[in-house]
Amino acid sequence: MDKHWMIPRRTVLRGLGVAMALPLLETMGWAETPGPDAKTLKSPVRTMFIMIPNGVVYDHWKFKKDAPGVVPRILAPLAPVMKDVLAINNLLHKHGFANGDGPGDHARANASFLTGAQPRKTAGTDIQAGTSIDQAMAAKIGIATTLPSLELGIEQGGQAGNCDSGYSCAYSSNISWRTPNTPNAKEIHPKAVFDRMFSAKTRVKARKPGSAPGDEKTLDQSVLDLVLGDAKALRGNVSGTDQRKLDEYLDSVRALETRIEHAQRDATEAVEAKAAAKPGTYSPTIEVVVPNDPPEGFGERVKLMFDLSVLAFQTDTTRIITFTMSNEGSNRTYPQIGVARAHHEISHHQKDPGKLEDLTKINTYHVELLSYMLQKMKSLNDGTGTLLDNSMIMYGSGIGDGDRHNHDDLPVLLAGHGGGTINSGRVIDTTGNMCDLFLAMAARAGARLDSFGDSKGMLDGLS
Repeated sequence: MDKHWMIPRRTVLRGLGVAMALPLLETMGWAETPGPDAKTLKSPVRTMFIMIPNGVVYDHWKFKKDAPGVVPRILAPLAPVMKDVLAINNLLHKHGFANGDGPGDHARANASFLTGAQPRKTAGTDIQAGTSIDQAMAAKIGIATTLPSLELGIEQGGQAGNCDSGYSCAYSSNISWRTPNTPNAKEIHPKAVFDRMFSAKTRVKARKPGSAPGDEKTLDQSVLDLVLGDAKALRGNVSGTDQRKLDEYLDSVRALETRIEHAQRDATEAVEAKAAAKPGTYSPTIEVVVPNDPPEGFGERVKLMFDLSVLAFQTDTTRIITFTMSNEGSNRTYPQIGVARAHHEISHHQKDPGKLEDLTKINTYHVELLSYMLQKMKSLNDGTGTLLDNSMIMYGSGIGDGDRHNHDDLPVLLAGHGGGTINSGRVIDTTGNMCDLFLAMAARAGARLDSFGDSKGMLDGLS
């Protein structure tokens, strides 16, 4: 079997189906498949956290009890996948509130969004929040994938300086924190994301000196190849004794490489045998065209990032992704949907009808982009279900109403069925902390935690 694949410079993922999907078919399956004697294997549960800035318009977000079956305007784009979405009301992030620290709600909302921690109010280098849930999960299950986690976004944002009433820009720009003092900067360039995901799997063509054109052989470009190239260049500038030493060194390196290739071939054959016995079907790996220069339009860029996220899940490159639609407090405009005013500015609407209408348009547009990804995931077979069946996509904001800067009754959606453990297509009213939801999600992904942030226990009502 030829286990190699090619990723051209213009990066069109074409014909990768089986080779790229094999890691998913061969791996352990869901981390909590019960016992070593389990008769069936499950697909792993993937998790994605998506943050939207500046809150929502509640009147067009929340389902109304006196109008059963009527989908709110902002959530209308989810109609094709509404049965796969759980709307969760009344979740709280108490550390988003000031708690004696004064203004700075946007920075606190972002910093506490996935950490559940009160960020230290500072514009200096002594930042402190908490380890985020994605990183706590990655510490448990990240070893199973090429990348333990992937941090994505659209706006870069600063890592220093004062961005919100004495809070460092690091708080407004990052939702993923590797440690309480170290945020994970997000990648905003699709080409760089793709390179990070698959650069280790690129191919190069080489031709032996004196051989005819067209007689190239395809080789994996690895650290070993780079070492050999440097050593060969050095060989002509050293003594005869050193040349012999270098030759011995090159022979030993090549022997090691040969053993690695044989081990990989044996592993691949074992994988195929195991995968053939796994129930269900798997869609071919999706094709993603990633240009060297990112798309100009906001929507096109978000869709490309979502495509890369789906690809990362489908190929089991990672099982944990964070994505920020825009930085908290973003003043992005949306002329493509007829909103010329800045997002943050109009979120302080003071019930002005014009501002509320513009804010509703932005909220709806963001959900349209979410629906694009969810529909794609729903269309892809993944074992005995779909990729969406075997995922959890949390979508929400650390601010409820941008005008009030509240951090209770946060807007939260949970899409996907978590490997069959989430009963979707409903609205649930709860009285828990956001971190209670995180605990429940982590357990479903095979990364059970005793506690997290200000959690009081796993959130009930998801099943």
